[in-house]
Amino acid sequence: MTRNPKNKNSVPPRWRKDVESVLITDTQLARRIRQMSREIERDFTGREMVIVSLLTGTVMFLGDLIRHISLPLRLDFMGVSSYGAGTESGELVFTKELRLDVRGRDVLLVDDILDTGKTLRRVQEKLCLLGPRRIRTCVLLNKKARRVEKVKADYIGFEIPDYFVVGYGLDYAERYRNLPFVGVLRPEMYKS
Repeated sequence: MTRNPKNKNSVPPRWRKDVESVLITDTQLARRIRQMSREIERDFTGREMVIVSLLTGTVMFLGDLIRHISLPLRLDFMGVSSYGAGTESGELVFTKELRLDVRGRDVLLVDDILDTGKTLRRVQEKLCLLGPRRIRTCVLLNKKARRVEKVKADYIGFEIPDYFVVGYGLDYAERYRNLPFVGVLRPEMYKS
């Protein structure tokens, strides 16, 4: 799953100045997301689910994930911001609220990365107040090394080391979201 972050050969030439290595390829992403979709379908069989996706980093992951889910579903988004242009999480701000009513429904909460756990914890608490039947969480990446909250995801795409990653929806200062892979950002790009 992971490659040595010093391996430059796998990074497309136009990104080598900014991206140190490819951590997860587009092929690995596609394969694992199909598997996750099947796991989710088994757990939610026979019930309509409401998918609540956190903006904006989940967009690519979410699109690929729901494309493989054949169960009835409803989709809504919550906007949550905690980074801005830096690398350390700051105060959590909700920038978009849910429009759908989740009371008594099965909810799948989708996020791009679980690192400190602060965002996922706050969003889960907020969703619980809306009275869903149950909440399951799905994250593309799990970075346990940075965890400060006791929170875990029910569905995890990839376990990753404590690298600053970008691509496939993940950003640094709103850049790199369009990379088709998850890459390790060069430290000089964010330590200035």
